[in-house]
Amino acid sequence: MGPFPILTPPDIFPSSGIYTNMDYLFWRRPNIDNGEEDCDPFPWIIWFIWKARNEKLFRGIDRDPLGTVRHAEAECRAWHQANTKAPQPSTAGTQARRLRDVCIVDGSWHQDQTLSGYGWIWLDSDGNQRLLGLHNQPRRISPLHTELEALLWAMQCVAQHSNAQAFGTDCQDVIKMIEKPEDWPKFSTELQEFSRLRSLFSHFSLSFFPILLLPKPTTWPGRLDCSLGRFLLLVVLFRGG
Repeated sequence: MGPFPILTPPDIFPSSGIYTNMDYLFWRRPNIDNGEEDCDPFPWIIWFIWKARNEKLFRGIDRDPLGTVRHAEAECRAWHQANTKAPQPSTAGTQARRLRDVCIVDGSWHQDQTLSGYGWIWLDSDGNQRLLGLHNQPRRISPLHTELEALLWAMQCVAQHSNAQAFGTDCQDVIKMIEKPEDWPKFSTELQEFSRLRSLFSHFSLSFFPILLLPKPTTWPGRLDCSLGRFLLLVVLFRGG
């Protein structure tokens, strides 16, 4: 991996599967989670490689590979330094508390991609990852279809483990949709499936999490930062196939 060492057991990493490799690098390699001191450059490097790939594909711009890595590392350090100051009193603490014992869902859609990315991450009462789901499939007709189907998939999976669950989404239209399904006739099939899945839960809630709209995490505590940042990046990467 070039300028920074990564301990890699030869019987585990690398493997022939790209997503198996990414699973190891994002979550399973040694010393990955240092709490508040987390300053892991790897997600940044992947993100900058992805941006360089898009620039090459759509704009014909070639980026120097080493320069891309250096730029990503510099941005990682700058972000980490900017966020090591003491947090100011705000609603961030409330938001952090809400990001516990909740299943966050997200969908990634782009008109230039042939696939849509779907993901959910179930955080326990301590803010640790309990379960994670990621997959892609042929692109749906709209971003809203993708967001709703991400919720349906998460509900289907979580219902196998719990009958009382809080969910979170960054898409307000999905919340409006389940509150007044009669206003969304084009989604009648999906909303019927939602009603069926909803009946599996003795308690169900869906909340809006505007924090997911941020391009980079800026207010999450260290462990949540580490888990959610990687999760959101992987949903985007799964969209690209």
